[in-house]
Amino acid sequence: MPFLAIAQPKPADLTPADYLPLLTGKRIGLVVNQTAMVGEVHLLDFLLSKGIKVTKVMAPEHGFRGDAGAGEKIANGKDIKTGIPVLSLYGNTKKPTPAMLKDLDVVVFDIQDVGARFYTFISTLQYVMEACAEEKKTLVVLDRPNPNGNYVDGPVLEPEYKSFVGLAPIPIVHGMTVGEYALMVNGEKWIAKPCSLKVIPCRGYNHTDTFRLDIPPSPNLP
Repeated sequence: MPFLAIAQPKPADLTPADYLPLLTGKRIGLVVNQTAMVGEVHLLDFLLSKGIKVTKVMAPEHGFRGDAGAGEKIANGKDIKTGIPVLSLYGNTKKPTPAMLKDLDVVVFDIQDVGARFYTFISTLQYVMEACAEEKKTLVVLDRPNPNGNYVDGPVLEPEYKSFVGLAPIPIVHGMTVGEYALMVNGEKWIAKPCSLKVIPCRGYNHTDTFRLDIPPSPNLP
């Protein structure tokens, strides 16, 4: 089955009213890439327009704008549009450090995944959960559909072979959204301490739907 499903029978979207109250008056860090869109506007720009205090962005594999190749290290920098610092989670640092989280109250994770174990976005999510648990920070996951969420296939990862392209004992095609994966990380105790976690579900989506990605999470996906 292809990574890009061929139909989207009904819309599936996040509702800002479900998560804006959790962020108001807080210092926010974003773990996002180019797929974190609210309609036609990037989540960073949307939150700033609503008066939310976003202090930094943490970028996964392929970077904040999604234009870096597979395995290419991501450098720290600044967002040209807003001047907000962009810190790399795909280079020498893959897990947020205490210094990266020190001045934050809430971390928001919003990255479109494709439901394959070897895509590193869920590994980044697990490391972010671990860091938030250690530093007593709240993590809000803005969930999105899994384009391969209607089936599960492939062998389960054996623990001795875990790496950044596979941290958890799940099948290659795992069938979960990132929010469901985050709940499983907590529930199965794959991190030493439970993360203070709030998953904002994606309305209008269930696992019988197919879903076409309008924005590829990786430049290699097409």
